[in-house]
Amino acid sequence: MAPKIAIVYYSMYGHVAKLAQAELEGIKSAGGTADIYQVKETLPGEVLSMMHAPGQDASVPFITPDKLTEYDGFLLGIPTRFGNFPGQWKAFWDHTGKQWQTGGFWGKYAGVFISTASPGGGQESTALAAMSTFAHQGIIYVPLGYKTVFGQLTALDEGADGSRQPTPLELEVATAQGKMFYEAVAKAHS
Repeated sequence: MAPKIAIVYYSMYGHVAKLAQAELEGIKSAGGTADIYQVKETLPGEVLSMMHAPGQDASVPFITPDKLTEYDGFLLGIPTRFGNFPGQWKAFWDHTGKQWQTGGFWGKYAGVFISTASPGGGQESTALAAMSTFAHQGIIYVPLGYKTVFGQLTALDEGADGSRQPTPLELEVATAQGKMFYEAVAKAHS
């Protein structure tokens, strides 16, 4: 039976949402399907307005901890805030006490895709910060690694002015990750 996959993201400016779509394309290219969700915004509307943030996409449903337990694996889209995941993701995980106590996420698979505004933005430290949450929940981490995208990961040309969108190269990496993630979880469930 094919694994049930969720792609869950938080995206203030749309960068991570674009990467989520590329992850979905990768999963589809591996013969899988996935559902896309977002975590809820925690900042007040007036703050988002001052930050020129467009607001969340009303066409993408919000995930709940209970809903996430229905999936065999999930790819989590995380924008970096000071080398860590943002408060919106923290708020989501803070609502998973039931799953932690009952093992609701135990043995499920997770991967991460991360967006930063600059090369020194903390992508690796954000992934490492997620490991503590995964360990507490019993989630099995499936890293992208360099096996399938060595050339792409070692040739990033990024700017740091805050307006950059995911490059075609980053979207290619996200697509490759979605494909690799689905294949790994499908293999574990075959």
